[in-house]
Amino acid sequence: MKEIIRSDINEEMSLSGIVEAGDFVFISFCVGNVGQPIESQINGAFDHLSERLKTVGLTLESVVKIDAMFRDIWNIPVMEKVIKERFNGKYPARKSIQTEFAHNGGHTGLLFQVDAVAFKK
Repeated sequence: MKEIIRSDINEEMSLSGIVEAGDFVFISFCVGNVGQPIESQINGAFDHLSERLKTVGLTLESVVKIDAMFRDIWNIPVMEKVIKERFNGKYPARKSIQTEFAHNGGHTGLLFQVDAVAFKK
């Protein structure tokens, strides 16, 4: 078995933003533009995901699975629009769930977060 590599570590939150294990890369807690409208937050989260993927030599095309978390699940169509614009037809498998985020800003703060699994060729 190859070594497991953890990076983008946040000691305060006790999490690794990126974990490379074998041929897979697990990326957690991608958020962006917190406090802005939902479409801006979704784009910000995918920007954050893209930045993290670049650190391990990957792009959005390598993403095979995403877990999308919403404060309001009825915003799925907004995410689908953004995915169509950003993934160029190479769509990952996906799960969408609604949650109450334990995050600063309450109900007007964090509206969307994405976690992803990417395949390292």
